[in-house]
Amino acid sequence: MALKSITYRWFLNSFGVIFVILAAVVAISGVSIHNYYYASVKEVLNNRASTVDGMMIRYSENTVTANFYTEIRSYVESFPDKNMMELMTIDHSGEVTLTSSGFSYNERNLPDYNMALSSASGEGYFVGYIESGEKIMAVTRLVTPINSEFSAMRFVVSLEGVDRAIFSMVMTISAAALAVLVLVLVSGMFFIKSIVRPVREIGVAARQIASGDFKSRIASPTDDEIGELCETINFMADELENTEKMKNEFISSVSHELRTPLTAIRGWAETLLDTDNYDAATLKKGMRVISAETERLSGMVEELLDFSRIQNGRFSLVFQKLDLLAELGEAVLIYTEKANREHIQIIYNEPEMLPIIYGDKNRLRQVFINIIDNAIKYSDPGGTVKIDAFARDNDIYISVADSGCGIAPEDLPKIKTKFYKANHTRRGSGIGLAVANEIIQMHKGSIDIESTLGVGTTVLIRIPVSGPENAPEQSSILERKPENEQKL
Repeated sequence: MALKSITYRWFLNSFGVIFVILAAVVAISGVSIHNYYYASVKEVLNNRASTVDGMMIRYSENTVTANFYTEIRSYVESFPDKNMMELMTIDHSGEVTLTSSGFSYNERNLPDYNMALSSASGEGYFVGYIESGEKIMAVTRLVTPINSEFSAMRFVVSLEGVDRAIFSMVMTISAAALAVLVLVLVSGMFFIKSIVRPVREIGVAARQIASGDFKSRIASPTDDEIGELCETINFMADELENTEKMKNEFISSVSHELRTPLTAIRGWAETLLDTDNYDAATLKKGMRVISAETERLSGMVEELLDFSRIQNGRFSLVFQKLDLLAELGEAVLIYTEKANREHIQIIYNEPEMLPIIYGDKNRLRQVFINIIDNAIKYSDPGGTVKIDAFARDNDIYISVADSGCGIAPEDLPKIKTKFYKANHTRRGSGIGLAVANEIIQMHKGSIDIESTLGVGTTVLIRIPVSGPENAPEQSSILERKPENEQKL
């Protein structure tokens, strides 16, 4: 596993923590079980010691000294718990004199007896191994009745069975912990694989998309966050593919748009240069075509430069107080003659006055020219372009409605997107409306478009009167139409 991989980090952070926790649980459980069992055995031995000590006190009170030794010897030999533990008597020299098993006890080292002698309570306790290698627990209690035969009673139990039981329980807990670890490891690896594999596929697809293969897609394996990420990347690829397609169409469209006026200029220039005898009317006509096409080229180049400035964040406006009617009237005047040449009627319902606004007059005139030019461009001979201006609340509205070809419903949401052209049969680069929308947004206004395919399009421009810093919130186009406005 690579040190930076998700699998390694999971193994270190998650599996490692679970392993440490389970190891601690096993260790704590083992210590707790060991202490519990040993404490239980010790308690049993102490209870037996207390019982025997009380019995010896009764024997010493009810019998004569000669019979005391006989009674104790009889009790030790018939000790009822001899199958569980061994009872021993110790004399004053520290030697074992009687055992409940009947066998002699030759161990010389009795730590529990020595502890009992030095203890104020007269009790001693020992856990350890005897010479035979057997592990035992011994509890010694000094004999309360004063006599010459017995110094203490010792209770001894083997811990071999207890240790086996403890070991068995610890092994059971360890096996359960190991099973949990294996389950966590298997399920974790399965989970990690379900993440790592799609992530690798996403990485491969992302690299293909980055290299220009916008048709690369990722199959969504699940409906969770990974699936959502796959869908997002597929959506991104779709958008990039659409953008690439629009960019190519834009380049083709711009190339065609530039070629058309250049062809006209070159044609008339060659005609005027190659002809020695031509009348004044021909010269005037040629120069008029050259001038018009040059102006058209200049407008397209300026539009491209504006778009480039917007993309680079260097597009700026010069705000000042201005009369919006003057700029709108000039734009209408510019296109009236052009509309007449194309047999399109412009109907301009000019209001008496509008509030003075705060804006860039050249850029706003550019917006009006672009919108009116589009209305004429997408209208057929015999059509009409209706222009209205009115004020409502703190906004000024400019409505430009044409009776042209209209826009399809699926194209309408994208119409203000850069490079996008809904109708490729009409001239235009596809960035004019995007530039106009940017200009109006920088004035804290909005451009809303309503259109019906084959009927016409209405563009409604909203510009706040109070200036871009205090412009009201954007509202829908239907809410901005006056009650007495005629539908086109």
